[in-house]
Amino acid sequence: MTGRVLITTDYLRPGDDVDLFLKGSGLETSHLPMTGRRDPGDLVAALAGIDAALVANEPLTGDVLARAPRLRVIVRTGVGYDSVDVAAAARLGITVSNLPGINANAVAEYTIGLLLAGARRLVQSASGVAQGNWPREDGRELRGSTLGLVGYGASARAVVPLARAFGMNVVCTTNVPAGLRDPGVRFTGLPELLSTSDYVSVHTALTERTRGLLDAAAFARMKPTALLVNTARGAIVDEGALVAAVRSGQIAGAALDVVREEPLPADSPLRGVDGIVVYSHLAGQTAEARAAAGLRGAEELVAALAGRARFAVNAEK
Repeated sequence: MTGRVLITTDYLRPGDDVDLFLKGSGLETSHLPMTGRRDPGDLVAALAGIDAALVANEPLTGDVLARAPRLRVIVRTGVGYDSVDVAAAARLGITVSNLPGINANAVAEYTIGLLLAGARRLVQSASGVAQGNWPREDGRELRGSTLGLVGYGASARAVVPLARAFGMNVVCTTNVPAGLRDPGVRFTGLPELLSTSDYVSVHTALTERTRGLLDAAAFARMKPTALLVNTARGAIVDEGALVAAVRSGQIAGAALDVVREEPLPADSPLRGVDGIVVYSHLAGQTAEARAAAGLRGAEELVAALAGRARFAVNAEK
């Protein structure tokens, strides 16, 4: 096999196991780590002469893809692929793959961490001490509370046993195939989930249906003591409505691992709101998940170049 591969995932480096695997398969590699926003023209330049790309959350728009005539394969080293214009890729004959479930355990553990941090106000306590204070506000226990899961993919399913180990009741939205349903989870409509949950955790994919799903009307249904957790995609949450809901006391707060624009802009309304804590998109970023994603992504890329993609998301388009 021959060809040139562009690698933009920031934790993959020349000479690592992924690089050696690709080179051992006969491919030439080029690394251009994505560490922030990148001009589309720079991305087009990087894709010149490239046959396949192993990418982070690069904005691979239809215009960018149309200007990369040799590109045949794109593999996301993660689960979400909303940054790729999948329909345009299909029209151009480019196979797009993701890695379903690759970081489910990492995301599940992180979700529980955010629940604990929010319930016990750990970030606020540490910040207060750093500022010379000694905050002693009451926290809340997870036991006996209700966790609502918006979405029931691999990461949400991995949250369930962890939440139940803490003594939480778990509910989930109803659009889940019967074969995947855990008998220990109660499935209900989104309005009831929002009104009965003490914690609402977002795990659904970003689609046109879910964009802005959690808006002012959704927050109006939630308990004033409720905490929102989002480890999925920032655009699922209407950030302006969230800020208004937290400031007015309509809900207690939010722990956001993802935001609409990343990195978080200096003038974002999410900054400086007591009760809203923003993290830097770390849910799937463990050493174990990264190692697995890198190698499985490289294997998928080689398979896709050979016409044997296993996780193509646009195979039917």
